[in-house]
Amino acid sequence: MELKWLLYVTLLALGTLAVQAHDMDDDNNGDDVVDIEDDLDDGIEEAEESKSEMSTPPPTPKVTYRAPVPTGEVYFAESFDKGTLDGWILSRAKKDDTDDEIAKYDGKWEVQDMKDTKLPGDKGLVLVTRAKHHAISSKLSKPFVFDTKPLIIQYEVNFQNGIECGGAYVKLLSKTPELNLDQFHDKTPYTIMFGPDKCGEDYKLHFIFRHKNPKTGKYEEKHAKRPDADLKTYFTDKKTHLYTLVLNPDNSFEILVDQTVVNSGNLLNDMSPPVNPPREIEDPNDQKPEDWDERPKIPDPDAVKPDDWDEDAPAKIADENAVKPEGWLDDEPEYVADPDAEKPEDWDEDMDGEWEAPQIANPKCETSPGCGTWQRPMIDNPNYKGKWKPPMIDNVNYQGIWKPRKIPNPDFFEDLEPFKMTPFSAVGLELWSMTSDIFFDNFIICTERAVADDWASDGWGLKKAADGAAEPGVVGQMMAAAEERPWLWVVYILTVALPVFLVVLFCCSGKKQPSAAEYKKTDAPQPDVMDEEKEEEKDKGGKEEEEEEEEANEEKLGSDADIGSASQEEEEEEEEEDRKPASEEEETVNRSPRNRKPRKD
Repeated sequence: MELKWLLYVTLLALGTLAVQAHDMDDDNNGDDVVDIEDDLDDGIEEAEESKSEMSTPPPTPKVTYRAPVPTGEVYFAESFDKGTLDGWILSRAKKDDTDDEIAKYDGKWEVQDMKDTKLPGDKGLVLVTRAKHHAISSKLSKPFVFDTKPLIIQYEVNFQNGIECGGAYVKLLSKTPELNLDQFHDKTPYTIMFGPDKCGEDYKLHFIFRHKNPKTGKYEEKHAKRPDADLKTYFTDKKTHLYTLVLNPDNSFEILVDQTVVNSGNLLNDMSPPVNPPREIEDPNDQKPEDWDERPKIPDPDAVKPDDWDEDAPAKIADENAVKPEGWLDDEPEYVADPDAEKPEDWDEDMDGEWEAPQIANPKCETSPGCGTWQRPMIDNPNYKGKWKPPMIDNVNYQGIWKPRKIPNPDFFEDLEPFKMTPFSAVGLELWSMTSDIFFDNFIICTERAVADDWASDGWGLKKAADGAAEPGVVGQMMAAAEERPWLWVVYILTVALPVFLVVLFCCSGKKQPSAAEYKKTDAPQPDVMDEEKEEEKDKGGKEEEEEEEEANEEKLGSDADIGSASQEEEEEEEEEDRKPASEEEETVNRSPRNRKPRKD
């Protein structure tokens, strides 16, 4: 344990030294500034050389940009890499029911490089201004008709400055004789609206289509269910994200962000309100009968209030057992006038009345149990019962909750192919945003998934690869963070070096041997620690092994020997008794000066 604690202290000391060393470097840098003032020529050159060496980042792999080219049939494709708005029409319309100052669609659009771009030459459409209405649109190469092929719309968005409140969705403008892109505004009919939108903390990814009622001819917006995925990152990370909508002739749909599905469903089941109305509706002319009883429980009409029920008993009563604490100051008020307060110089008694010092807590009350008139504390009244009410019983006349009867829905229709929407002939952006510099790029509308994937790979895929190549590795990010926050060195040491040292410590250290004091407490043999004793032990090893074998044999045969041990001991005792007189006689003869003959019996 002492070694472990020593290791902990050592690592903490190393971390402290690292921080101090960083601070000393900062101080040395300050000293260099003083030296520069003394010797401008030499100091400036050396400082610039060292600064350029330290600030020069390592070379990053270059990703060469090429404008994407569609690999199949498309209805619309725009990469903006020509650097112009050719083919796009700016709206000159005004919004209805809006003040003239903000009713105009006078927000600016420009084709620009993305901020901090890693792909020189990759341009996009940028919403430049904030707090203005923006509208711009472009014609498709040919109208899209919903028949037997899927619809795929895909484009990129980058909220370069984040987003406070605003959208980045697109509208597929319906093909109508009245369509005039020069007057594109919020009321212009559209077939589909798709894309991100945010205001406050509400992050949305819209998919809305306008469905035509076959009976009335009116259009109604149908909204896809909200995705379960967390969308916040796409609005806040200031990275380019790829938004894709796939509509299939079987009425299924998929919404993808960065080629990952975040929402999916069916036009018949997952839209709100539903495409098809219910077959039956409640009769609006049906009325509930006057004698209809909806009460499942009623007061028991036979119940009688008990005679001892006191409705006037208070809920709280004074505690008669309470005793006023010793030292209570009855004559001292809880609050007194502030003795340090002074009347303001501009106080006018005629206007403001007589001035009174503000009240403060009585200082004498702070050192006593309390001040003022003492009152007994209030406790629950054990006799309190409240207002008597009869118990509730089941209502024998209960008829359930009344509902109006159902009748056939006169407006019912059944559209089993909502995919066959109104054809559209243009794509447009009609937006209001409180944040500027929203970057749009690489629009494509097609029917083949492979064409959209190739287009994404040549556009968004290159951006992603360039951003990944420019990002530093994990080690580089950790080092950069430690340069800004020197205390992170301590964290690195404790989280990286400490586990390594602990592994080495526990793997390489041997089993701890008990001390001599511990051996004295038991009968366990103490291990030899001297070299001479070890050599003697080796010499005696053979003899000890033989003795151990003999002892083992004796223990093994011990159980058999116990059977005749009693008789053998008796025989041995008799033999010893027989030998003892003879030996005593021989000893007596040898000691006598004469040779005596043995006595005959």
